Amino acid sequence: MDDDSYDARQPESVAAVLKVFAILQSLAERDETGISELSLRLAMPKATVYRFLQTMKTLGYVRQETDSERYGLAMKMYELGAKALQYPDLVELAKSHMQHLSDVTGETVHLGMLIDSEIIYVHKVDSRHTLGMYSRIGRRAPLHCTAIGKVLMAWERPARRDVILQGCDFKRFRDKTITDRAAFDAELERTLAQGFGQDREEFDDHIRCAAIPIFDRLNQVVAGLSVSFPSFRYDTAREPELVGMLRDASRDISRQLGCTSFPLDAAAATAGR
Repeated sequence: MDDDSYDARQPESVAAVLKVFAILQSLAERDETGISELSLRLAMPKATVYRFLQTMKTLGYVRQETDSERYGLAMKMYELGAKALQYPDLVELAKSHMQHLSDVTGETVHLGMLIDSEIIYVHKVDSRHTLGMYSRIGRRAPLHCTAIGKVLMAWERPARRDVILQGCDFKRFRDKTITDRAAFDAELERTLAQGFGQDREEFDDHIRCAAIPIFDRLNQVVAGLSVSFPSFRYDTAREPELVGMLRDASRDISRQLGCTSFPLDAAAATAGR
């Protein structure tokens, strides 16, 4: 293929790529979607949507519900996304600890990382109760009103924290949501002092969370681990026990990531003097 023929076909190729990713993004936002809905939402002919979906299905990135025209993302997309993690072993290292935390507490456990000026849930273990926190792997959530967001920012380097928080709009989600930078800075100081982060019904109604940071080989925060409770099941008297379990899990995960001096142990020793 000579250069001229490649250039002539490039715009069509680029348009096809854009359409593929538009469809994938739409499926990521709303699973089990029909061709008609996708066509309307993306302003794309049904025949085009169908053609792309069938190709992606053949490649294993999209699944089709049995006996229907509804489509969703396949696990191959999750596997592909997991490889994009800066710390690809993190989820595997955390899985057993998360399952243990969920087994002991009966509640939902999340592993979250920073993406832009938000957090993204990269793994979760569901509560064994019917009533729990709604979430899914890949869901984004704000920094300023989640326990994971607070620990990611509290243990972040100040200069980088300032850059990250420039993209934070401090939107109000609930009555207790922190809505300005000064109040959030005070909350981060509180988080550092107590050694864990809290969400006190600030993001979801009637949900409380406790979180702890996870550190890498440079002893820098790379993720947060949390347990989420309906408020009526959150026992303040047992909070130290919960935080201790989270800290033990984080210490082991951080060690396996190469962390040589677990910052939370140093903070606890200083606090005990």
